[in-house]
Amino acid sequence: MDILVALDSLKGSISSKHANEVVKEGLLLADPDFRVHTVPIADGGEGTVEALVEGINGVYKQVEVTGPLGEKVQARYGILGDGKTAVIEIAEACGFPLVPKQKRNPLYTTSYGVGEMILDAAKNGCNEFIIGLGGSATNDAGIGMLQALGFQFYDEQGIEVGQGGQSLSKVAHINDRNVFQIVKEGSFLVACDVNNPLYGENGAAYVFGPQKGADVKIVKRLDTGLRHFAKIVLDQFHLNLQSIPGAGAAGGLGAAFAGFLQAKLVPGVELIFHQIRLEKTVSKMDLIITGEGKLDNQTNFGKAPAGIAKLAKRFGVPVVAIAGDVRKADQRLHEQGIDAYFSIIPGPMDLEKAMEPCTTKENLKRTGEQIGRIIRLLHGSRGQVL
Repeated sequence: MDILVALDSLKGSISSKHANEVVKEGLLLADPDFRVHTVPIADGGEGTVEALVEGINGVYKQVEVTGPLGEKVQARYGILGDGKTAVIEIAEACGFPLVPKQKRNPLYTTSYGVGEMILDAAKNGCNEFIIGLGGSATNDAGIGMLQALGFQFYDEQGIEVGQGGQSLSKVAHINDRNVFQIVKEGSFLVACDVNNPLYGENGAAYVFGPQKGADVKIVKRLDTGLRHFAKIVLDQFHLNLQSIPGAGAAGGLGAAFAGFLQAKLVPGVELIFHQIRLEKTVSKMDLIITGEGKLDNQTNFGKAPAGIAKLAKRFGVPVVAIAGDVRKADQRLHEQGIDAYFSIIPGPMDLEKAMEPCTTKENLKRTGEQIGRIIRLLHGSRGQVL
């Protein structure tokens, strides 16, 4: 029996790759004759670099860049097997974990380091870029990233504005004549799973600002800045950022990529599955085991387990999903193609304890073994119905 194990990362606990390997160990404890295949997956956010580097025989690169608070941080990105395509998660340079909770304020956090990662990849020979949006601690409409790439933003006195969301309302003129040529020649494909506009009640500031540390007054100030910036761009370049679906993603980085770098914004699962040619692998399987940290009503909207289930359904391959929390899972998961789902938690357990990597591994391994034993009961070790 051929079994594919393809779990998304259990965020805050272990990566997709490690989760898959542990479930594989459990399955083989149940029956060493199982042919277990693993593939790291992601939905365009955390784990995107690993999923593509591991899935397409790439390499990892480490570079020092400017973090969201202006300090230097170490960021990792990937270069795929062709040597021309870089995979970058913006959170490596401007993500939540890089900003202590007490210092979170999107008026001051910058996306500058994202631009530095792109430049480093370009200098390493890349001219195609796959970008994973998500987990941003910024709301600067991507001007930090653009500044790193050579764009210049001036106020009414002809002085370059600073960084962070606070600078947006100061922009009076944009100079794009000094943009690095290697950036102009590059192509960008961006994993984006939201359609939020740049500003307004459904825009970057109002929807995502509060979780980045913005109170009511800051949210209003940020939204005013986004509106002002969009007007300047419209007047100078005749480019309507507000009309771009997903412009508000990652604090407006969606607008920066699509508007200034001519990037194509696509659903993350669709992008990653296409890149790793998952359809071909799924079509050859007898069973698929997928999952993530929590299965709930959001799983159906752009999450990896639902994406795999939909794909498997086309080939009639059964799908079992596992997760730490399934309390809000419902019938809609079955409608998406998930035939059964289980929690890996064996009993009452503190959340902090449950998310410890060693605990998660134990729970995944045990669950993998028990799923394997059920398979043996129903089909035998070689897929023959008993």
